[in-house]
Amino acid sequence: MSDLYTRKPSQIVMYTTEHCADCYQVKAFFEAHKVDYLRVGLENDQTATEFVMNINNGRRSVPTIIFPDGNILVEPTWQELKEKFLI
Repeated sequence: MSDLYTRKPSQIVMYTTEHCADCYQVKAFFEAHKVDYLRVGLENDQTATEFVMNINNGRRSVPTIIFPDGNILVEPTWQELKEKFLI
């Protein structure tokens, strides 16, 4: 995917880490509602880490989810996800 590190990717991109409880919850939401997305782990990916930190004012906050419409959700609750997807 050539637009992986942009604010308007062609598909939903979720930036995560391996041991992130919030990331597991978002993954569970996406799977339960059959939402297609691309997962990008920050471990050993300096470009992804810098991109996430740039979006989050220097913080390595995960999950950071970038949507094709340009919207960004950081550490969203289940309710925020439901509102985003009108579920």
